[in-house]
Amino acid sequence: MMNTFFKYAICLFFIAVSLEATAQKTFQPKATQIDWKGIVYRKEMAYEARIHTNGGLIGINIGKIKTYYKTNYYHLSIGYLKDPREKRQNRNLSFKFPDRSKSFAYGKRNSVINIRGGIGSKRFISEKAKRKGIAIGYDYNIGPSLALLKPYQLELIYEVEGGSPNDREIRVETYSDDNADTYLNYNDIFGGAGYWNNVGEISIVPGVHGKLGLFFSMGAFDKTVKALEVGVMGDIYIKKLPIMVATETVSNKPYFFNFYVKFLFGKRSN
Repeated sequence: MMNTFFKYAICLFFIAVSLEATAQKTFQPKATQIDWKGIVYRKEMAYEARIHTNGGLIGINIGKIKTYYKTNYYHLSIGYLKDPREKRQNRNLSFKFPDRSKSFAYGKRNSVINIRGGIGSKRFISEKAKRKGIAIGYDYNIGPSLALLKPYQLELIYEVEGGSPNDREIRVETYSDDNADTYLNYNDIFGGAGYWNNVGEISIVPGVHGKLGLFFSMGAFDKTVKALEVGVMGDIYIKKLPIMVATETVSNKPYFFNFYVKFLFGKRSN
């Protein structure tokens, strides 16, 4: 009787072990799928270098990350603006004068430096990028701007008063009604003058600016900011910017619209 009891007990033990092993194979949970989307950051600071149709700029954007797809930011930049009719040239007159002539822009009256500030927002429109992937989005900003106008200077050739017919001297001058004939006479231009000669004569014209672009962000949710952007931008001022000398065929305008390419780099943090 005792032997029979042990036989039944051993049989039940092996049946229980077999069922447990089967249950482990059947109900084993799957391996966890890790989403390498990136870490959630709250702040972003990025520097930009932008080349546009008629100039360029460097700037900084300080942003707050609202969601994976939206970042609001403050923008500040400084750059330069030129008229599309400006053509750099050099007369190469060093054989007539001790100093070599410098390149100049014929008919230019003012150089323009732009300071732009404002607020903006960028939003991703593609699916959440995987780690090291590329995400696509759009970016826009708007705000005030200041155009700093510095009078352009030329080195002009004049006859020496009281000298022989072949004696010449060079004078550094800005455009005025008194020297208009000489300033616009190509044969009387020796070359361009130094840029910093008359920084104290800068005048300011206020305006507004805005831009809209499409960007491609590499590692959109990584700690490092890396992006390329293309788009359109515009500046409108309260009056015409006298970049060129106004004539019957040449006029100035208060607005400028440009295509641009922008490179963005920086970092995100908590």
